[in-house]
Amino acid sequence: MASSSTCSSGSTTLCFQCEDSSNSVNFRNGWRLRSGKFAQLCHRCASVYEYGRFCETFHASDDGWRDCESCGKLVHCGCIVSFNTYLLLDFGGIMCTECSKKNFILARNRCLSDETPPVPTGESRLNATQTVLEPRYRPRVTELKLQNISINCGLVVTPLFQKLLSASDADLALSRLVIPKKCAEAYFPPLSGPHKIPINILDTEGKEWNFHYRFWPNSRSKMYVLEGLRDYMVSKKWRAGDVVTFYRIEPGQKLVMGLRNTSAGSTNS
Repeated sequence: MASSSTCSSGSTTLCFQCEDSSNSVNFRNGWRLRSGKFAQLCHRCASVYEYGRFCETFHASDDGWRDCESCGKLVHCGCIVSFNTYLLLDFGGIMCTECSKKNFILARNRCLSDETPPVPTGESRLNATQTVLEPRYRPRVTELKLQNISINCGLVVTPLFQKLLSASDADLALSRLVIPKKCAEAYFPPLSGPHKIPINILDTEGKEWNFHYRFWPNSRSKMYVLEGLRDYMVSKKWRAGDVVTFYRIEPGQKLVMGLRNTSAGSTNS
C-alpha cells in the first residue's frame, strides 16, 4: 500500500491502494489517516471499500484474520482499514460490529421494557416487567455497562433489581446477602420449604459461583437469603455501602450478580 496519496509535486492524485492516477476525477474518500485526512481511492478501490470487501479483496493472504466469537465470521484485524469492524472482548477474542450492535440493541430494548407498565399474565415469575419494585430496588444500569455484561456472558442480559449493602450484608462472618422478599419471589427459584438449595450465579465477567439459597420464617412473613458468599465477597472487595445488582440472561433464565463499589464504602444502608 502506498504511503501517500499524492506525488511529490502535489499536482497528481494517486490512489492510496493501487497508486493509479488515471481516474483522478473519480477519486473518493476512504478511511481516515493518522494525519486526519482521508485516504484517496480510485473508483475501483473505493467501490470495494464502500461495499465492505476491502480486506477480503486486498488482504486475503495477509495475517491477522480472526473468527467472530458470536457468528464465526472471519474478520481482518491487521490493518487500519478494519479498525472499526470489530470489538475486542474482555475475556479474549473479537466480535464483529454487526453482532455487537445486535446484542446491544437487544439488551437496550429489554432494559427499556422494564420501564413499561406490565400486562398481567400467568408467567409473572419469569417476566421482569411483572414486578413493581420500590424505587430503591430499581436497577440503574448504564447502556455501556449492560453491553459489557452482555458481551462477557455471551447472551442477552436483563437488569432485575439492585440493593444497597448493609453492614450485616457485608459481614464476612455471616457471608450472606438478604434478598428483598418481593425480588426473591419474583426472580429466584421457588422454595418448597426452609431447607436451602444450591444455586449457581454468574458474575459480570462470566465466571460461575456456587451459593445456597433459602428462607427463614420471620413472624408471618419470610426472609430470603443467599448464603456461602465469602469467596465472592473477598474477590469483589464487597463492602457496606456498595450496590449489588442482579440480572437475568436469556435464553436459560440464569442469574448474574454484579457489584458496584462506591466511594461511600463505609456507609450503612
